[in-house]
Amino acid sequence: MTAAPEAAPGAGPPAAAPSLLSINNIEVIYDEVILVLRGLSLEVPKGQIVALLGSNGAGKSTTLKAASGLLPSEQGEVTSGSISFAGEDITKMDAPERVKRGLSLCMEGRHVFPHLTVSDNLLAGGYTKAKEAGETLDFVYEFFPKLADMRARTAGFLSGGEQQMLAIGRALMSQPTLLMLDEPSLGLAPLLVEEIFATIAKLNADTGLTVLVIEQNARTALSVAHHGYIMEQGRIMLEDEADALADNPDVKEFYLGVGGDAGKRSYRDVKHYRRRKRWL
Repeated sequence: MTAAPEAAPGAGPPAAAPSLLSINNIEVIYDEVILVLRGLSLEVPKGQIVALLGSNGAGKSTTLKAASGLLPSEQGEVTSGSISFAGEDITKMDAPERVKRGLSLCMEGRHVFPHLTVSDNLLAGGYTKAKEAGETLDFVYEFFPKLADMRARTAGFLSGGEQQMLAIGRALMSQPTLLMLDEPSLGLAPLLVEEIFATIAKLNADTGLTVLVIEQNARTALSVAHHGYIMEQGRIMLEDEADALADNPDVKEFYLGVGGDAGKRSYRDVKHYRRRKRWL
């Protein structure tokens, strides 16, 4: 990729990348009573990888479902706030229209079609770009050579890592400008996790693809991300550049498992101290 030109003396810092996805102070309720997201806001700049981190139940998957338009299928709805993509308000837009505009979600748990071949799984993901499916298939096979080698195999017989590659490849078949990934490391061995995230980083570096990834594996996610957010109980509690988050002592202690003296204190006490000191 071409290096960015240096700023002229006295010109100030370079302008920030424009946001491709903007989630603005949204609340999400399930079954008309269960409040999950509580005034959540985040920005995903064009051409960057953004990591959304947090524990189970923090609301990470709900955030992606809100952005992708899948909430109605689970009796959920955005009750306030707004979501915009490429400058267009998509808060009330249905999921297929969002796909056509360039959003693609790779859901947690892979969800491949087990009785179809690898090739047919990929083609199913490209239904909105059917005329260009052959070219896009070649693109996917370039980034996932293993899929090319097993294109005729039945997806249900693939390993977990191979199915995850297939699920990401299928999401790429719609030629997204924003790829959203829900826990891509779930259930995978460490070496496979490294391979998956290396491919995500390469996609971003080589094509400029914007990525929003939610993860519990904070160390790996922050190693490839440009910016990061940390969620707790439906709210963003902390955000910063990825390198700064990785160096933050609280993040190290609670999400990376290093630093601090957590062994001398209970988790409850440390968590209370952490919130009082930094996030409240």
